[in-house]
Amino acid sequence: MSMPLRGSRVAMLGLMAVTAVWGSTFFLIKDLVAHMPVADFLAVRFLIAALAMLVLFLRPLRQLGRREWMQGVALGAVYGVAQLLQTFGLAHTSASISGFATGMYVVFTPLIGTVLLRQRLPPVTWIAVLLSVGGLALLALHGLGLSYGVWLTLASAALYGVHIVGLGAWSRPGHAFALSTVQMLVIAAICLLATWPSGPKLPPSGGAWLAVAYMALAAGAGAMLVQTWAQAHLSSTRAAIVMTLEPVFAAGFAVAAGQEALTWRMLGGGALILAAMYLVELAPRGAVQAEALHHEV
Repeated sequence: MSMPLRGSRVAMLGLMAVTAVWGSTFFLIKDLVAHMPVADFLAVRFLIAALAMLVLFLRPLRQLGRREWMQGVALGAVYGVAQLLQTFGLAHTSASISGFATGMYVVFTPLIGTVLLRQRLPPVTWIAVLLSVGGLALLALHGLGLSYGVWLTLASAALYGVHIVGLGAWSRPGHAFALSTVQMLVIAAICLLATWPSGPKLPPSGGAWLAVAYMALAAGAGAMLVQTWAQAHLSSTRAAIVMTLEPVFAAGFAVAAGQEALTWRMLGGGALILAAMYLVELAPRGAVQAEALHHEV
């Protein structure tokens, strides 16, 4: 197997691990936001993640060029605003519809890439996008009303699409750690501003602190590092399709914890998303090689 193809496969496995970690946080977040405001939770979570990354990657951060700093600031600002829109939207709609609307970044990503970067996607990729949307609908959608919360969540999905496209265009293996750190610093600053003027309230108990620490270090700092590195080896659309595994893992964790029963909708939705991943993985070998080489230039 050639090095570009090997890097692509490892990147896909890395993104799959990230989506598994994200999926494991759903029940933790649901419990935490019942005991502390959403903006406060996000501010504490991303401040911990930013401080940890700053300590670990201060040297690579100092070596980052001005252009890469500006790219990281732009990416972090987009992601931070998306996080706030998504969580505020969740307060005005059901969790299932919010999950579906958020997952619509799998549609926005190729559209944004086509418009902004004039990316040309093979037909099999568009088929995979449609399969992913169908899988998301089966997993999460039990009715759709275009409420205020839905519009906020769709706006966050569009911003996630912009972030995925931008990360795919700007991330390089050599400065992935530093670029991740810049993004996390900006995300933390934006979430902290959202708690103005009172400032963030701290988690109310030791158990809440442990949950926040897990989401800060594993689902925050660790996930950002892996995603930034992985997107140096994958196109934005392939990354978006892999990331739609998040609700599949979330459903799996809910079933394993006894919080939900296994249903045909879960099985059907998961099967469609896995079929979409199978399609992009079986994309013509030459296209994969060209994609990987593009990211290494």
